[in-house]
Amino acid sequence: MQVRRLVISGIVQGVGFRYAMMSQARLLGVAGWVRNRRDGSVEAMIAGDAIQIEAILEWSREGPAGAVVADVMVETASGEFADFELRPTA
Repeated sequence: MQVRRLVISGIVQGVGFRYAMMSQARLLGVAGWVRNRRDGSVEAMIAGDAIQIEAILEWSREGPAGAVVADVMVETASGEFADFELRPTA
């Protein structure tokens, strides 16, 4: 199991990014969470095997229709997650 922390910047709030990411993560079997940040970015913790992680990273670089992703910062993280959920803005 691999865990990554993502910070996604660009036009990623107000375009359904969090809900679309939750849907995509659940489809791929990825666990973790996603939330908006006060600086206008979206933060996510993702957990899965190498193939699942690469698939959700690839999706994150495009996002849903209406999103304009400028950058996806990825760092190694830790944690255990049972499902994929939305979290409040931080």
